[in-house]
Amino acid sequence: MSRFGLVALALLLPVSVAAADFKAPVSEVMAAATVNWQDLGEDTDTDTDTPPPYMDYFSEDFLKRLYSKDFVAKYKAAAKFPAYDDGDSPFDYDPVIGGQDSCALKDVTTTEGQLANGAEDVTVTFDNSHCFGERPAGWQPETLVFKMIEEDGRAVIDDIERPSFEEGASLKKEMVEIAEAGANGGNGSAAESPE
Repeated sequence: MSRFGLVALALLLPVSVAAADFKAPVSEVMAAATVNWQDLGEDTDTDTDTPPPYMDYFSEDFLKRLYSKDFVAKYKAAAKFPAYDDGDSPFDYDPVIGGQDSCALKDVTTTEGQLANGAEDVTVTFDNSHCFGERPAGWQPETLVFKMIEEDGRAVIDDIERPSFEEGASLKKEMVEIAEAGANGGNGSAAESPE
C-alpha cells in the first residue's frame, strides 16, 4: 500500500471510530428498554411470574455516563417533583417506549445520521404494540430520535425526541415543564404517545 493510502486510511479511521461512539449510549438505553418490557416466560430458565429487575434509564450510573450535563441538570430539576408520592421519577409513564403499557420490543432498528459539528442524530424504531391486536391503517412503528453530542471527549445523549408525541415531544422540554410546574405548586404531568 502506498504512503498516500496509509495517510488516507489514518485520517479516516478516527472519523469512523468517533461515529461508532454515538450509537453506544443509545444501545445501552434501548437494551434497558428491551429488558424492562420483555415478555415473561421468554427464557425457559426463569420464573415466568417474576419480572426481571427494572433497569432505570436515569440511574446515577446512566446519568454519569450516557447523558449530557444539560440533560442531567434538567432531569434532576424535574426529579424534585416525582409523578407519584412513593416514587422518584418525574414521569408517570415510560418516556422511552412512550406509554404505560407495551409489548416486548421487536423489530428494533438503529440508524445513525451524519456527524456534523460534533453532533449526530441516532434514530431508533421499534414495534411495541404487536400484542395489542389489530392496528389502525397507516400504523407506524414507534420512533425515537436521540440527539447526540460530544462532551468531554465522549458521545452523550443531549435529548430524546419522540415524533409520535405532540410537537415531537422533546424529553428535555418535558423535563423543564415538569420542573416549572412543580416549582409553581402544580405537578408536572407528562403527555403520553397518542397510541
